[in-house]
Amino acid sequence: METWTKGIDAITLFTEDLAATKAFYGEVFGLPVMFEDENSVVFNFGNTLINLLESSAATELISPANVGGANEGSRLQLTLGVPDVDAACAELVSRGVELLNGPMDRPWGIRTASFKDPGGHIWEIAH
Repeated sequence: METWTKGIDAITLFTEDLAATKAFYGEVFGLPVMFEDENSVVFNFGNTLINLLESSAATELISPANVGGANEGSRLQLTLGVPDVDAACAELVSRGVELLNGPMDRPWGIRTASFKDPGGHIWEIAH
């Protein structure tokens, strides 16, 4: 279908601690809240919206599928391109982010580092 090639409009991430995850996204990425209600907070990452949704509210959204917990293992990785991975890592660390790995040169020719948000979602920065 041709409309699929236009990009992803929104990604919804489930979290058990909406307040902590909201604070993390606001502080780490420096983005303003685009929308907020009692169960969700939305940040605009350029052409993609990241919707942080309280896990208890996610059940209704994805039923009959189950909502996995934050500590059950990673199910995805979100990647942001940056011009300088080392500089971005230094900025992340200065904002209190604990890196999972990197910065490191990967065999496929890019430099990466990764970290996770309070909901357990893995973010990678890459160049």
